[in-house]
Formats: sequence, structure tokens, C-alpha cells
Amino acid sequence: MKILLTNDDGIFSEGLRAIYKKLKEIADVFVVVPETEKSATSHSINLLSPLRVKKVKVNGITCYIVSGTPVDCVKIGIKELIKEKIDMVVSGINPGPNLGMDILYSGTVSAASEGAILGIPSISISIADYKNFNFKTAAEISLRIIKKIKSIKFPKDTILNVNIPNKEIDEIKGIKITYQSESRFNEEYEKRVDPRGNIYFWLKGFFEEKIDEMESDVSAIKNDYVSITPLHLNLTDYKFLENLKSIKFENFK
Repeated sequence: MKILLTNDDGIFSEGLRAIYKKLKEIADVFVVVPETEKSATSHSINLLSPLRVKKVKVNGITCYIVSGTPVDCVKIGIKELIKEKIDMVVSGINPGPNLGMDILYSGTVSAASEGAILGIPSISISIADYKNFNFKTAAEISLRIIKKIKSIKFPKDTILNVNIPNKEIDEIKGIKITYQSESRFNEEYEKRVDPRGNIYFWLKGFFEEKIDEMESDVSAIKNDYVSITPLHLNLTDYKFLENLKSIKFENFK
């Protein structure tokens, strides 16, 4: 098995080192990561400047460092840097949750999505917390999941988004197959003034959980379960599509 491993926070990520060590037990692992942190870059790609690539060895890991986004890493990794056929793209382990509507902003999820666009089974992995990350447990659980899914045929343009509670392994109750919650951040900007009198803004907010979602990704994490959510990249709302057809836009003249 050959795996392309990437993330959105670079080669010095503790999460990447933890999962790399585990994946090496079952696969040849090719690491392609951004040179700087690219959190919340979503599916952005570098169009306005050249991509620069360095092959280096850091903490015993040979990797390609790319001057671009996580999606750039997957694109150039598959199309140019790695000459062997990749069986799976693994993006993570991300320090922080990728749940509910937040997945639309995630560089981690988008890197996996690019793998799916390129026809490769892909999975994104995150720890659903904000500090004191237990990467050792998350890496062990990730390995167990990948062993289970490596023989599954993924539907076209579909990824698995995995979120893992920040717990010891014996504190995690199990795994739930979930749907994407409608929960989201309620955001606002805090206006500030710097010492020279210039105005600037900081984005802040709080996570607003949607209630009565018993089988959602947010609910699973809240109850100490690993969440695995299949995500499809086709964003068409087919029900609304049929409603729009009834308006008969072709008669607008």
C-alpha cells in the first residue's frame, strides 16, 4: 500500500509525526506538506506565483515541502513528485476539530477532497479539541480505521472525514458513522486600534451547536465517540434544483 500523507500545518506538526510512524507499519508513506501553516485555506490553490518544492529530511522523515496550500501539496504530489501509484491520501492529524459547517473552511478536509477529485480514496483526520492534544491515541485509532477501510471501494468524489475525541484510548466509547452537523461558528469582528492609530480587526466567535442531531458528527464527539462522516463533493441541492425549474427562467424575456 502506498499513501500520500499531507496536512495543513507543515512538517513540524506533532500530529503528522505521530501518524507517519503508525502508517509506516502498513504502507510506503510519501510526505508532501506546506512550508507554513495553512489552516482555514479551504480548497484554495496557488495560481499567481510558482510552486517551489524542497526535498528534505526532518525528524527522520523524508518529505517534500511545498510553497503552497494543502491542496497544492496533493496536486503536485500526485501529478509530479511521486512516480508511484498512490492508493490513498491521508490528511492530518489536524490539531483541532473539523465538524459541522466548519469543514467548508478546512485545509485538512480540502486536501483529502483533492485526492478524491484525482480519483484516489482519501481521508481527513482531526482531533476534536483545542489544546493538550493526545496525538498518540489519535494515530493509533487512525491506523485501525485505515486498516478497516483500505479494501473498501470509495464512491466517486467522496471522502471520509474523521474526528477523534481528545481522550485516552480506553476513554473512547467506540466509533459512530455520522452525518455532517448544521452546527457552525457564530462569528463577529472585534475592532481595535494599533499604537499608530490605525484600525484593524480580529475575527472571533463561539461554536453554536444545533440541538436534536443525535447521529451527527458533533453529537458523536460530544459523547466521546470517534466520528466518521462520508462527504460528497457534489454540492448540488437536487430538491431545490427541481423547484427552480418550475420557475421557468427560460421565459425571462
